[in-house]
Amino acid sequence: MSYKAHWQAHLRLTLLRLLAEQPGYKSNSSILTQAADSTAGFTATRDQVKTELAWLAEQTLITTTEVIDGLVVATLTERGGDVASGRAVVPGVQRPNP
Repeated sequence: MSYKAHWQAHLRLTLLRLLAEQPGYKSNSSILTQAADSTAGFTATRDQVKTELAWLAEQTLITTTEVIDGLVVATLTERGGDVASGRAVVPGVQRPNP
């Protein structure tokens, strides 16, 4: 697997975990970008975060709504919560450490 694929899988898991910690299991792309930077140990741009949010939505792990000027609100689905906790596996999303 390439570095980029590992990076994407890690960012996807990070985003799911961040959403799992939020009240209502939702947050916006701006806050998720800042939180990923401070918790995951790597830098992701807002565009990269929005790209991965779109991918997660395609996998039905989250739902997304664009609210204003490109700001995306993401909400964790039940399936996404299962992946974030390691109860389910989706190729392309890093598995959490036991």
